[in-house]
Amino acid sequence: MSLNDILHYLRLGGVTLALLLLASVGALVVAVERIIALWGVSERSRLLGEAVSKHLLRGDVAAARTAAERSDAVAADIFLAGFDRWERTRASGGSGVEAAVERERAQVGLKLRRNLWILATIGSITPFVGLFGTVAGIMRSFKDLGLDVQAGGTGGTGAVMTGISEALVATAVGILVAVQAMVFYNYFQARLSRVLVELRLMGDEFAELLKERASGVPPEPVPRPEAPAPTPPRTDTQPA
Repeated sequence: MSLNDILHYLRLGGVTLALLLLASVGALVVAVERIIALWGVSERSRLLGEAVSKHLLRGDVAAARTAAERSDAVAADIFLAGFDRWERTRASGGSGVEAAVERERAQVGLKLRRNLWILATIGSITPFVGLFGTVAGIMRSFKDLGLDVQAGGTGGTGAVMTGISEALVATAVGILVAVQAMVFYNYFQARLSRVLVELRLMGDEFAELLKERASGVPPEPVPRPEAPAPTPPRTDTQPA
């Protein structure tokens, strides 16, 4: 298909084809924005989780909180919510830390899913927009056929078939845009599902360590093997 053919179909498509092309550009913009936003999310959160766990295992809550405050990972908000809850309920053994961590994890999940509804909307409505453009084009073709017959024409089907084939372009473009949007949407859904599972596991481990190690209970000492008792020196008594 040449450039002239593409421009010809764009002129015939009118408002419907313009809306479909705008939706395609919108889906591409959202996909690029989400790729940038999610770049390295899992790796940064995993590194922060390892650092926080290392500090908590040593019982150093201040160092663990400092590591979370200095990090730009999305998991930092989850850890800080747990620290805030633990400080308020420290006297009662840190009750409610799990609930605070889970609530913040849900908030992080909403942030990570931001703008994905646009991809889902584009993928679901663009086929119907294209179908509407096709129906409108077919109606226009039959109207032109009727006017031709009333004007004394032969009413040949050549002009009608040409108009219908041109109108079907709207349906084809609508399907292509929907496929593009749904591919992006399913990719981000699968990726976010994995990231959210990792955040859930990380948050559960963090809540357990915070309640066990940071509540003032020292880690259980590792038993050391007892040294054998020294053998008394042997004194050989010679008979007189």
